[in-house]
Amino acid sequence: MQYDDAIANLLSLFDAERARSDGPRQKVIYNLGRMVEFLDRIGNPHRRVPAVHIAGTKGKGSTAALCDAAFHAAGLRAGFYSSPHLHTFRERVRLDSQPISQEHFAELVTELWPLRCPEGDAAMSVTMFEFLTAMAFYCYDQAGADVQTVEVGLGGRLDATNVVDADVSVITSVSMDHAKILGDTIGKIAADKAGIIKPGSIPIIAPQRPEALASILEVCDQVGVEPALIGRDVTWEPKPAPALNSAPERPYQSLTVHGLLDSYDLDLPLLGDYQMENAAAAVAAVESISKTQGFNLSPQTLAQGFRNVSWPCRMELVGRNPTVISDGAHNDYSVDKLLESLPRYFDYDRLVLIAGFSADKNVAAMVNSLAPAAALVFSTQARHPRAMNADELAPMFQELGAATTVAPTPQQALEQARAAANPRDLVLATGSLFMAAEVREAALGIEPEIYSLGRRRKPRNRKLHSRKAA
Repeated sequence: MQYDDAIANLLSLFDAERARSDGPRQKVIYNLGRMVEFLDRIGNPHRRVPAVHIAGTKGKGSTAALCDAAFHAAGLRAGFYSSPHLHTFRERVRLDSQPISQEHFAELVTELWPLRCPEGDAAMSVTMFEFLTAMAFYCYDQAGADVQTVEVGLGGRLDATNVVDADVSVITSVSMDHAKILGDTIGKIAADKAGIIKPGSIPIIAPQRPEALASILEVCDQVGVEPALIGRDVTWEPKPAPALNSAPERPYQSLTVHGLLDSYDLDLPLLGDYQMENAAAAVAAVESISKTQGFNLSPQTLAQGFRNVSWPCRMELVGRNPTVISDGAHNDYSVDKLLESLPRYFDYDRLVLIAGFSADKNVAAMVNSLAPAAALVFSTQARHPRAMNADELAPMFQELGAATTVAPTPQQALEQARAAANPRDLVLATGSLFMAAEVREAALGIEPEIYSLGRRRKPRNRKLHSRKAA
């Protein structure tokens, strides 16, 4: 099949990422039975490539990207599986830090598609996420990968990725998210995410709230492993920050990480205090799997990988005059951390906000944090089917006294925000990774994959991008 056919087939499978929480996105779909059987049908490729497995609410993608960048810099054949994607499905399955080609993607779907369900039992077909997860494992095994970095999709214990028996498990910062599925307290959510920790693995635990840490440590005790705690066993200290407003197009922050085996002087093009925590966790993870697998990663090699890492829509600079930042913060904890960090890295007069959220998130809590900080707000809506209606969002900001304008699309919101901003203002697009990605597309001239009626289509005119296209 061709690439478009492969995407159309994938979109015919159940997709929890695109399902609203008031639909069939329930706990019943989260079990490992289908996944185990599917992997058995394709030869259990997940068992043959050493793995770093990463869960958490905030920072798991950044931590995974840093690990992958370090492996790539060391010359290892490295796979990297992540979700969701920003602009193309191929981002989810990377080899050597690059999305696989359309041809390779289509070949993998073609080969595995007939095996997606037991013969004669279509009702037992895997979901889209399960298919992509197995496809990534198969891809890395076929490519002879030395190592794979695997980011959890949702939770941990019952996530499709949790079939992998990882050498190293990382739990990044845990906060309230997906409460209807994972649990209604930080402790319950942390316990679910800690379900990726297996006997014999090396757990790396990022700084946590006390309730979350207690749940994670309890799981470690139950499976009989000794965790490495970031902030205790691995520490870091920031170096003086460069003047980011006048820095090159890839601004960075510098820090020293004192790891489990060595110390590292790092330049990190991922901004925010929390990215230093992620960098420390990634250092510990890379050190740990290098020790178990005999990889040769010198401090200089690891530093090179971190300096070259690319992980978009994480306090990402996508425009200047005015400064435009795209960030995928999507819960109140992430939004608060983002607002704390911005003034430390950028010198600006006013904050001009482009806001768009997924409808199944705690939107009120995020609005309560964002509204007082913003001089102007442009309420908008991503084309993703879970996006909250922009007309419903605007009154929530207005009730808190924020001057708010409705913009039908993120592209239009960016145009209006730039027109309203002064050169020394900062335009921030946040609230949803999907909306932040659309602002990034508009700012950088990226053509995304847009899906309509189960098929991919490429718009002939960027101005025709609309939420109906999803």
